[in-house]
Amino acid sequence: MPIPEQVEKFQRPLARKEVYTTLQKWIVEGVYQPGEIMRDHDLAEALGVSRTPVREALQRLEDEGFVQTAANRWTRVAQINLDEAKNLYPIIWSLEALAISLAQERLTGEHIDAMDKANTRFQQALATGQAIEASQADYDFHQVFIHQSDNPDLIRMLREVKMRLRWLEITYFRGDTLATTSLDEHEAILEALRTDEHKRAIQAVKANWQESLKRVLAQKKR
Repeated sequence: MPIPEQVEKFQRPLARKEVYTTLQKWIVEGVYQPGEIMRDHDLAEALGVSRTPVREALQRLEDEGFVQTAANRWTRVAQINLDEAKNLYPIIWSLEALAISLAQERLTGEHIDAMDKANTRFQQALATGQAIEASQADYDFHQVFIHQSDNPDLIRMLREVKMRLRWLEITYFRGDTLATTSLDEHEAILEALRTDEHKRAIQAVKANWQESLKRVLAQKKR
């Protein structure tokens, strides 16, 4: 798939971070498909930066398993294995259970409203078959309480593992695993937070991811 025609050029001080974030986003959302070549010269030109931050970003993406390289030959998007789901989901529900347990004393009505709005966007995206938008809204819902955990290492770890999961879901299912039953699971989380039932909120978060894994495995059997 070609580089998008409309790409915002980056300010030099932010180039390193923004180039990495953009390239990762293009891989996760399917702008670049598994096995597709990524040429640093073309990417640098499209993003309005030198080849150095592009090469640094590609190296980081290689370290994280998003791309593969052959020295002086090619860089291409890696293949993602559907079996990774069995490894990723338990990590996520365990870390998110910790995140929401740390966050609950900091969560305000404003935060819960933000989660509710994200869930509404999630519902609308599912209803219109917009896989990427649904995935983003689902991600945003969880990010509200993850950020309120006030634990930078936990936030970073969750972001890294969940980006791989979003990549897997979009690549294989185009959002089909983001079933409408997820809406009810989100509502269970919201209701537990509104009533200050901490243990129930933790269990609701874990249940959301556990049910998601079941949906992935069911899709795999089709």
